[in-house]
Amino acid sequence: MGGQYDFVIVGGGSAGCALANRLSADPANQVLLLEAGRPDYPWDVFIHMPAALTYPIGSRLYDWKYESEPEPFMNGRKIYHARGKVLGGSSSINGMIFQRGNPLDYERWAADPDMRTWDYAHCLPYFKKMETCLAGGGKWRGHEGPLVLERGPATSPLFRAFFEAVQQAGYQLTDDVNGYRQEGFAPFDRNVHRGRRLSAARAYLHPVMGRPNLTVRTRAFVTGVMFSGNRAIGVEYQQAGQARRALGSEVILSGGAINTPQLLQLSGVGPADHLTSLGLSVVADLPGVGQNLQDHLEVYIQYGCKLPVSVQPALKMRNRPRIGASWLFFRKGPGSTNHFEGGGFARSNEDVAYPNLMFHFLPIAIRYDGSVPAGGHGYQVHIGPMYSDARGSVRIKSADPRVHPALRFNYLSTDQDRREWVEAIHVARHILNQKAFDPYNSGELSPGTSVRSDEQILEWVAKDAETALHPSCTCRMGAASAPGSVVDPASMRVHGLDGLRVVDASAMPYITNGNIYAPVMMMAEKAADLILGNTPLSPEPLEFYRHHQQSGTDRGGAATAVRDK
Repeated sequence: MGGQYDFVIVGGGSAGCALANRLSADPANQVLLLEAGRPDYPWDVFIHMPAALTYPIGSRLYDWKYESEPEPFMNGRKIYHARGKVLGGSSSINGMIFQRGNPLDYERWAADPDMRTWDYAHCLPYFKKMETCLAGGGKWRGHEGPLVLERGPATSPLFRAFFEAVQQAGYQLTDDVNGYRQEGFAPFDRNVHRGRRLSAARAYLHPVMGRPNLTVRTRAFVTGVMFSGNRAIGVEYQQAGQARRALGSEVILSGGAINTPQLLQLSGVGPADHLTSLGLSVVADLPGVGQNLQDHLEVYIQYGCKLPVSVQPALKMRNRPRIGASWLFFRKGPGSTNHFEGGGFARSNEDVAYPNLMFHFLPIAIRYDGSVPAGGHGYQVHIGPMYSDARGSVRIKSADPRVHPALRFNYLSTDQDRREWVEAIHVARHILNQKAFDPYNSGELSPGTSVRSDEQILEWVAKDAETALHPSCTCRMGAASAPGSVVDPASMRVHGLDGLRVVDASAMPYITNGNIYAPVMMMAEKAADLILGNTPLSPEPLEFYRHHQQSGTDRGGAATAVRDK
């Protein structure tokens, strides 16, 4: 046996690190955090150097290397999904872009039964609690939290051209995509501080590792939740080749939208017919476990650059020692940035109440795996729809916990999804062909000028698109009576079970508009108060920008129409 704890947290990723900090703040609470990956060693340059983000993705040392089942609407392609295999989880290998989502995302959440306290007014104080925003932001932003946010400079000639081009194309700039107005274009907040990645582990966990009531174990692979009747009493895990157990008054699953439903199903919690078909005993028949899978798909629209002003020279082997030394000794230079320093949010048509497209501008033409097109200098926009109505699933294929589950996202499977993809490409091209880019634009590299018609665009997306790495919503919060609901929004407990909670991206009911790291951290902060029985932070009903001012909070404006699409 591995001891008795008040809280056993499964998963040392974004949510798990925040929970470990907050739950262990009371010295009376004995907290155990189990992470299947390895430590985030302080000397590991591939984790801590922001510009090295292409190296961990695809490496077995850092990445669990998931891939989907053949996607039926993407020519049967298996879409690669990177997930962090290290303390800090995916926050230790992601693109370091910090986006809260649109306030109307949370109005949409709150429109569902029993979800009233997840509207933006109730979530805002927890966003503020977790952050120290160095760019200011006034009453919208936090200034005393553990997660220090630096705003991207976005001052290179290509960024200046991009921000000028979006205005020429009819879009506006905004002061802060995480403040009053998300819609528009601006430099981005990033979890980069003093030239170094600030993962959830560095921000939340390492500062409190010395607490005597907090135990952190890495390379601890959890294989199942133990139950006594309908109460979770602990977990079984493997470490250093040995089977171990840890008993806990509360078990909290924070493995993310893939691992959490997988572990629940392996433990007998999920759709009963599927579990029994694999020879598993059913603890709770919850058909929603593993359903409602959502994600953001994206493509890179790439252009060649006539002038030598891109970041391309930083890729040359002869320059890497100098760049590495500048970062190592001074935390400066091309190694100290994630290069995703700016972008924005726009609506692809007038029927949507808030932005359904996200843009990340990058002053180089490159893919996440580090490959580059021929031709030297270039730039690109990452673009994709934000709230697709496609829904997928996570289902275990075996009772063996080391067998990856079957992931099916059903990208491009709906009329809305396909329509918004076509609109997205047209909007991106419209921006990238404005006069501001004339001094730089040497022609479109990808997809290329031969891809023009709606059919050709969809064919290219099906062939070339990649995940933006935002899997979510597979154990959705909602009323116990709501079809597909798994988690009680007032306590984060799994419906029908005692002593078992879920706090991670899987508990989202709908994916948010933007990168999901910030919403996950907000959920963990809010969940910590719910778990501890603390008085919740008072809601802050600040006004926020609405394109359809007359619409109120229900989507002729926001929640209703998005939900019903």
